[in-house]
Amino acid sequence: MTSIEIGILGIVVMLVLLLMRIPVGIAMTIVAVVGNILLSSPGPAINKLGIDVILITQNYSFSVIPLFVLMGLFLSKANLGADLYEVINGLIGRLKGGMAIATIGAGAAFGAVCGSVVASVSTIAAVAVPEMRKYDYDPGFAAGVSAVGSTLGVVIPPSTALVVYGALTEESIGQVLIGGFLPGLMTMILLMITVYLVLLWKPKLAPAAVTDKIPFPWKTLSYVWAIPVIFIISIGGIYGGFFTPTEAGAVGAFLSLIFSIMIGRLKWPNFLDAVIDSVRITAMVFIVLIGGKLFGAFLTRSLIPMALTDFIESLHIAPFFIILIILLIYTVMGTFMDEMATLVIMTPIIYPIVMSLGYNGVWFGVMTIMMLLTGLLTPPVGVVSLVASSITKIPSMQVFAAQWPFWVTLIIASVLVAAFPNIVLFLPSLMYN
Repeated sequence: MTSIEIGILGIVVMLVLLLMRIPVGIAMTIVAVVGNILLSSPGPAINKLGIDVILITQNYSFSVIPLFVLMGLFLSKANLGADLYEVINGLIGRLKGGMAIATIGAGAAFGAVCGSVVASVSTIAAVAVPEMRKYDYDPGFAAGVSAVGSTLGVVIPPSTALVVYGALTEESIGQVLIGGFLPGLMTMILLMITVYLVLLWKPKLAPAAVTDKIPFPWKTLSYVWAIPVIFIISIGGIYGGFFTPTEAGAVGAFLSLIFSIMIGRLKWPNFLDAVIDSVRITAMVFIVLIGGKLFGAFLTRSLIPMALTDFIESLHIAPFFIILIILLIYTVMGTFMDEMATLVIMTPIIYPIVMSLGYNGVWFGVMTIMMLLTGLLTPPVGVVSLVASSITKIPSMQVFAAQWPFWVTLIIASVLVAAFPNIVLFLPSLMYN
C-alpha cells in the first residue's frame, strides 16, 4: 500500500474504534502506532511513541490546562455559580424573560471561569431551572436556556478547548485565548436578544412579569465580586503582557483558592475533591492531546494533509466557500462527538489546508470553536442539552425542541465571525502592538 492509502485506512479504523466506544485518545494512539509501524518499522515507531509522550508531558505550555481547571473547580466547589445566578437574577429577574436572560449571563460568566462546560451546565441548571419553574416558565425552555448559556464557556477565555487548539497547531495560546473574548461576548448578547424575541413570539413560555418582589442578594454580592476580579486579573494579565497563559492560570487558581477559603466555602473535603477532579480532567485531556499529536504526526507522514491541500487547490474554488464547507463538517461532527474529540481529530487534517488558503490560524481556531457550540446542543448527542435534561429531570426532546431558535442565533454569530475576522483578531493585534 502507498502511504496515502495507509493514512486513509488509519482514518477509517479510527472511526470504527470510536463507534466501538473506544476513548478518542486511545483510538488515535492505537492507529498512530500501528500506522507508523506500517510506514516504517516497529523499532522507530515505538521509539517515536515514547519520545512524543515525553515531549508533550514536558511541554511547559500545557501546564496551563490543570491550572485553569483547578481555578474553575475551586470556584465551583465554593458554590459561586449559584451565587452568580442569584445576583444577576436579583438585578433583572422581574422583567419579562428576565430570569432566562439572567441564566444566559450567569452561564456565560461561570462557564468562562469554570473551564468545564459540563460542570457549568450542571451548576446553572440545578439552580436556575427550579427558580424559573417556580415562576411558571416553560420547563423545556428553562432547561434549554440553561444549556445554551453554559456552552459559551467553551469560547470565552480561559477555555480548555482554545488551549488545546493552540497546543495542537502551535499558535500562540495567549492570542487564541484573547481572540475568543469578543466573539463570546457578542454571542452572549445575541442569545439574550433571542430570549426577548422568542418570548415576543411565544409569550406563554414565560410569565408577563414576576410580580413577587425578588429581594436583591446583597450578602451574596459580597461573594460574587471575586469572579469578575479573578477573571480580569488572570485574562487581563495575559492581554496586558504581564503574565504568560501558564502564569495567569497559576494566579487564577491561587486567587480562587484563597478567596474560597476566606468566605468559608472550601473545606478540606471540598479541597480534596477539587484536586482529585482536576487530576482526573487533566489526565483525560492529556490522553486526548497525546493521541492527537501522535495521530497528527502519522497523518503528516502518510502525506494525507498535503494530498488534500493539492486536491483542494486543483478545484479552483473560492477559499471562502472551502472554509464554509470545513466549518459545516465541524458542526456535523460536533453533533456526534464532544468538542475535544472533534477538535483533536480534525485539526491535524484541516489546519494545514486552512493555512495554505492564507487564513489566520488564531481566527480559524476561534471560528472552529464557535461552530462546535451548536454541536454541543443539537441531537443526536447534544451532550450539554442531555446533561441539562438529566439534572432537571425534563425530557430531552422538550429541551431540544425549545432550543432551535438559539441554534439559529449561534449560526448567525458564527457567520458574523467568519465574515468579519477582526471580531477575533482585534484584541490579539493590540496585545503585540
